Amino acid sequence: MQIPLQITMREMDRSEALEGAIREHAAKLEQFHPRITRCRVTVEQLGRHQQQGRQFTVKVDVRVPGKELVATRDHHEDVYVALRDAFDAARRQLEDVAREVRGDVKTHPLTLRGRVARLLPDEGYGFIETDDGRELYFSRDNVVTPPFEHLEPGMVVSFLEEPAAEGLQAKRVTASKR
Repeated sequence: MQIPLQITMREMDRSEALEGAIREHAAKLEQFHPRITRCRVTVEQLGRHQQQGRQFTVKVDVRVPGKELVATRDHHEDVYVALRDAFDAARRQLEDVAREVRGDVKTHPLTLRGRVARLLPDEGYGFIETDDGRELYFSRDNVVTPPFEHLEPGMVVSFLEEPAAEGLQAKRVTASKR
């Protein structure tokens, strides 16, 4: 960590054991993301003046380049359980960010719009003119809705652009309600 771990305890006495547990949990977070720049942990005892039971809130605030992650666990009677649960939530968030950085997150292709330029119904294919003036091939098998036979030149469609052996073509062609 670039900035040393910050630990805050509110409405409760400081505890060496609790601070040690926080330091252990914080050190383990660096296994899941190597570029943690800051980690702040706040432990608060709620309703200290009430007669029955103690309740704790643990907040873990972690900063990595470009993101701030916050995990909070409220109202647990055992401060160590609340601490564990808050750090587990922070760990999951760090794992998600690390997956994004590595490119392991599934991305969905961008849906484009265009107009049916030409149809060759006997051959079972046609062409879509994109907004930037290109023409993309599509076949009967690439049409989702309405059926290929109901398409007409000039009809507005949405589609996915994908590479094929002959170049780019339109897949998952759907008539738009424009």
